[in-house]
Amino acid sequence: MDWDFILTLLPFIAAGFAAQLIDGALGMAFGVISSTLLISLGMPPAAASAGVHTVETFTTGTSGISHILHKNVDWRLFGRLAVPGIIGGILGAYVLSNIDGDAVKPYVLAYLAAIGALLVWRGTNHPPHHVPPKIVAPLGLAGGFLDAAGGGGWGPIVTGNLLAQGAEPRRVIGTVNTAEFLVTLTISATFVATLGWAAFTVATLGLLIGGVVAAPIGARIASRVNAKLLLTAVGVVLIITSLYGIYRAIA
Repeated sequence: MDWDFILTLLPFIAAGFAAQLIDGALGMAFGVISSTLLISLGMPPAAASAGVHTVETFTTGTSGISHILHKNVDWRLFGRLAVPGIIGGILGAYVLSNIDGDAVKPYVLAYLAAIGALLVWRGTNHPPHHVPPKIVAPLGLAGGFLDAAGGGGWGPIVTGNLLAQGAEPRRVIGTVNTAEFLVTLTISATFVATLGWAAFTVATLGLLIGGVVAAPIGARIASRVNAKLLLTAVGVVLIITSLYGIYRAIA
């Protein structure tokens, strides 16, 4: 047994577990946390995004099955998100492989931080009153594009905005996670076609193992936690990850 390999792998397994636990429970953060980790280790943004999306093909599949089993999926909403998300993902993967899109990133992150603040305010000041979301397909398109181009963004864009419109947190989180499987599969295939398999490293293997183990746990948390607490928690995660992203972008 190669203990050096295992010791190298363990920190990435822990990071993948923590990232997917948050993502499965709150509908966001795996891509943002994992991409930040890989880029901080010196991996180019396109390769980091390709590696993370390869991992997410497995973690989102596991998470989606878990959310379906816990009855967290709104299938009508799923259909309205998945197709625009796939189209946006293909466009975003192409853009990241050919163009530097970092200039717009701070503005997107500032918008997401504001959405996070709105969710925290709603979660702490209003009783849960759920209404069907009206703006869906444009969110899928934007979420898929930014997820591929920025290494993470599907959850923050789609989950954050659907919750801001008043949709039920448990259903939103389960549906967004399940639709993410198709979006991620498309993005991964596009990256493999343009960049090859070079991005699948020891780091991405560790993220994969940790993420797959955590996925069923996150789905169970989403099905059990109070709606107001979920809303507030999503808002807090959005604010923290967005402000950190802005700091990295302008530092």
